[in-house]
Amino acid sequence: MKTGIHPETYRLVAFKDMSNDTVFITRSCATTKETLVVDGVEYPVVKLEISNTSHPFYTGKVKLVDTAGRVDRFYQRYKARQK
Repeated sequence: MKTGIHPETYRLVAFKDMSNDTVFITRSCATTKETLVVDGVEYPVVKLEISNTSHPFYTGKVKLVDTAGRVDRFYQRYKARQK
């Protein structure tokens, strides 16, 4: 790897999934102004909208969001071709 291109400010950071309040701690150089106490230790916190604990692909709860009937029209076209 090239020298001098990687940040030197890696530290432990808590990432919090806001949809289900799951927190995981990993090393990161992400900047943040907020902190979170986990098991008596204070960490900088980065808030996430979605993570592997709430993403439909990883949880197996896949939802099809149908706007204007596009999914139904696709299934009708596909069904006609199967015959």
